[in-house]
Amino acid sequence: MKYYTLTPEKMVFGGNCLGKINGKNVFIPYAIPGEKIEVEIVKSLNDYDLAKIHKIIEPSVHRVKPFCSLYEKCGGCNMQHIDTEFQRKLRAEMLKSCFEREGIDIQDIEIIYGNEKNYRSRIQLTDGGFNEKESNNIIELNNCPIATKQINDYLESVPQNIRPKGRVHFFGDDKIIESSTKNNSKFVIAEESKKIQFESSVKPKGTKNKIIKNKVKPRFSGTTFNENNNCVVKIKNHTIQFDVKGFFQSNLEVLEKTIDAILWNMCGNNVLDMYSGCGTFSVFLAELFNKTILVEHNRDALVHAEINLQGKKHDTYGQSGKKWVETNAEFILKKEGPFDAVVIDPPRSGMENEVCQWLCKNKTNQIRSISCNAATHARDAKKLIQSGYKLTKLFLLDFYPQTAHIESLAYFEYYD
Repeated sequence: MKYYTLTPEKMVFGGNCLGKINGKNVFIPYAIPGEKIEVEIVKSLNDYDLAKIHKIIEPSVHRVKPFCSLYEKCGGCNMQHIDTEFQRKLRAEMLKSCFEREGIDIQDIEIIYGNEKNYRSRIQLTDGGFNEKESNNIIELNNCPIATKQINDYLESVPQNIRPKGRVHFFGDDKIIESSTKNNSKFVIAEESKKIQFESSVKPKGTKNKIIKNKVKPRFSGTTFNENNNCVVKIKNHTIQFDVKGFFQSNLEVLEKTIDAILWNMCGNNVLDMYSGCGTFSVFLAELFNKTILVEHNRDALVHAEINLQGKKHDTYGQSGKKWVETNAEFILKKEGPFDAVVIDPPRSGMENEVCQWLCKNKTNQIRSISCNAATHARDAKKLIQSGYKLTKLFLLDFYPQTAHIESLAYFEYYD
């Protein structure tokens, strides 16, 4: 077996470290920039090689002992071998490099962070366990050090063989104030959703569904909804309801701090919450603006948004951002006037082209852009800057300590 000695230059998107062997790029997991290591090539491709560490010759001062016995075997964490402060620095550097590759000069990145352990409120189990890294094998476990106490209480008290089969979502946190799980108000186990036709006293904009009165709760017709997957949390003294099978942030401590950052110095008449989900941000925006417009293609999420925004002046549009731009945006501007601010939180693929073009054209004074993909965030930021916006602040949202996952928040401002 042939081994090579090298010093990784930097950590790249995804958490592997980049080094060179005979001038060729090589990517090494579980390495740390600056340390001297001996590696073995495990896969050779045309443009680069993949390697694994055989021996650490001169370890980094930032190398620590992983605190989880399943580390490197489980497919979750990949930065537990690095001390917490340096982890944050590396994630900030990866975020910065994505923007710099788009020609955007970044001076400072502010980091919003919380606890590095027992922070994760949401997990997925397959047949009661975790998936092994790069494998379909199931790992048995009775504790996950990054999961919340509520989740670990379940893992420790319920044997693997009687946990639900298949791929199942779990959500547990002390911020839960109402859940559907019997005998545990701080924990929810999702069930498979069933197609239920809900009558509605609130019509989602952009649809042809008839309005039908429902005296109990407003719902959207034709949504997939399961009361047993319902969860209500208290976030900054506001109650927010969501479906545990749908999207909701799994680090509630950092979510609260992120909301503060999004809302800073914002107020006005009209605000747009694009890709609003269940209305997490809109709940707070509605207190600062006279009218809140929500756009979300997932109408199941809008079922919850309508409940979360009851009593607040708002309109919801159950359609994609592209469709909203094509069919409703111009009408809303004529009726309500220009938006004073936009909060946008797109999927990993980034803003739809039509949405980004619309933002570039309409020149809203304030845009708060949240992203779970640094590469597409930087791509969209470049387009906004080229259209005349100024990037005034960039945050690393450190939702997932011990991993290389990066989320970010950018402030864009436009002045005539």
